[in-house]
Formats: sequence, structure tokens, C-alpha cells
Amino acid sequence: MMHLRTQMIAPVSVKEAFAVFEDPRNLARITPPWLNFRIVTPEPIVMAKDAVFDYTLQWLGLPLRWRTLITEYEPPFHFVDEQTKGPYVLWRHRHRFHPTEEGTLVSDDVDYILPLGPLGRAAHKAVVAAQLKKIFRFRQDALNQMLCAGKARWTDPAVTERAG
Repeated sequence: MMHLRTQMIAPVSVKEAFAVFEDPRNLARITPPWLNFRIVTPEPIVMAKDAVFDYTLQWLGLPLRWRTLITEYEPPFHFVDEQTKGPYVLWRHRHRFHPTEEGTLVSDDVDYILPLGPLGRAAHKAVVAAQLKKIFRFRQDALNQMLCAGKARWTDPAVTERAG
């Protein structure tokens, strides 16, 4: 199992930060354009526990379908989305929002497993880890602009191996 982590401190309230994340339509705004990300779930799109969202995207030119289930939802402090259909064996993304003296600490923690065993691990080393870091760097920069006009501090995404 792999783990991706990044954090941001934004000079906004927890409620303001959570509001940006809980609107699934904002996912398209914080996803790099080269992924050609599209939400295909019909309106109205409402974030809640057990909500399901469908997307399409392209990775290395290949079209992919992705389905996400919201497995935990406790506004305005955290929610978890998990891939139920898509390219990963496991994709569990935890979003946390914690008040600090400087504003809100926004944490993203993603646990994921690629398919194909040793071949998947080789692809992770060769391509996937670097691309995920690039995607989450784009995401952090976009969120920084959306939340507070570039006034946030954020960490570069880090990918580590984790015991399953």
C-alpha cells in the first residue's frame, strides 16, 4: 500500500475551507486540465455520506471511468471518499480540516494500491508516483488561489510505502 500526504495552512475558517471541498464541482477546478476530468453524475450533485459520484478522465491518453463513494462525512471537519470503480485496487482519500491560530490546516491523506502486483509497483516507481505528486501540486496551487488568493502555506506531496 502506498500513502500520499500533503497539507496546507490557509488563513480562512474551517467552514470556508470545508465549503470549497464539499462541492464536488470544484474537483474539476483543482484537477490539472491535462487529465480532461469531467463529472458525469447528473445534477443535483450533493455531498453526503453514501453519495456516489461518477467521473471520466484521461491518463496517458487512456480514457478512464471513476466512481467515488463518500464513506465518512462529518462537516466541517472531515470526509472520506473511496474509489469503488476505477484504475486502483484501493483509493481511500481522507480530507481533514483543523482550526489553528493561522487559519485552517487542510490535510489530504490518500492510501492506494495499484493493480498487477509487481508490474503495478514497477509502474508506480517509473511513472505513477511522480504523476500523483504533480497532480497534487497542481491541486494545492489551485486550492491556494481559490481559498485565499495565494496566501496559504503548503507542503509538497510526499509518497511513502505503508504496511497494508
